[in-house]
Formats: sequence, C-alpha cells, structure tokens
Amino acid sequence: MKDLSEHRLSGSLVFDGKLLKVRSDTVRLPDGGTAEREWIDHPGAVAVIALTDSGELVMERQHRYALGRDMIEIPAGKIDPGEDPLATARRELKEETGYTAREWRHLATVHIAIGYSNEHIEIFLARGLRQELADLDDEEFVEVFTLPLATALAWVREGRITDSKTVSCLFWAEKVLDGVWPAPG
Repeated sequence: MKDLSEHRLSGSLVFDGKLLKVRSDTVRLPDGGTAEREWIDHPGAVAVIALTDSGELVMERQHRYALGRDMIEIPAGKIDPGEDPLATARRELKEETGYTAREWRHLATVHIAIGYSNEHIEIFLARGLRQELADLDDEEFVEVFTLPLATALAWVREGRITDSKTVSCLFWAEKVLDGVWPAPG
C-alpha cells in the first residue's frame, strides 16, 4: 500500500476553549510538499443505546444552540480527562436520563468529522435499565422519553432525527437487535 501519511512540521494553538481546541499545523505531504491543516482537538465522547425491558429506546430532546433548534438524540456526553469511556457512559446515562443499567456492551467507535476534527464517539449498548433520578448539569435542560426503534428509524427517514451520532447508533441498534451483527461481548 502507498504511504499517504502527513507529518506535522509545526503548529500553533489558535483557540483554547472549555471543550474544544482549534489548531493550525503545517504538514509534510506524501509527495514532499507542505500544506496547512486547521483542525479541532476534541476529548472524545460516548453515546448510549439504552433499551428498556419493553425494547424501547431512551431518547432525549434538547435545544442545540449552534443549530437554533431542538434535536432528538440518544444520551451522550464528553469523556472527561483520564476517564474510562464506560465510566463516562454510565455517568452520562444517569445524569441525563436518571437511568442506570445492569448490562453494558461496547459496540463501536465512530469518528464524526474526519476532515477537521479528531473527535471520536464510543457507542455503548445498555440493558437492564432501572429508573432513578436524573442529575443534570446546571446549564443542561433535557426532556427524556422512550421510543420504539421502528419509530426512531422512521423519524430518521422523515428528517426529524438528523444528529449524526444518533443516526449511526440507531443503525447499529437495528443490526444488533435483529441479530445481523453480533454484539461484541
């Protein structure tokens, strides 16, 4: 295989925010030339496909400022520095929805915006749910509800669910629950 690697020659931190860091790097290209690469450094996140005993998905509706609208999503959140992704998944499910789960399985890792970010999302399947009290962050406002997978997939087709992590997770859920893709154990 041909080496397509790009190698960092120099770089600078353009913006250092609470969540994101924007970087600008000069790289050596495979043909020996150079190019500039602007990219977002993200700590990573988790997304949880949480299934009730009746087989419905735990979903959320929350306002997303950058889009100026409410979005329907699965529970998800940022991985804190040094935090194990499974611990993040457990924490985020409990904080956002009030649910805890007996059974956890890691299904996949997806990269959300490979052209300009290193963000990755670890997808988990959670079963054996028990409802407790949510513990939302101070600036977080979420409506939690359950939804059959078939309805969620119809909402994807209709454009009611457009969040890429949720769409990806719903397709994973469909394959795993139908037995087409065995859930990693």
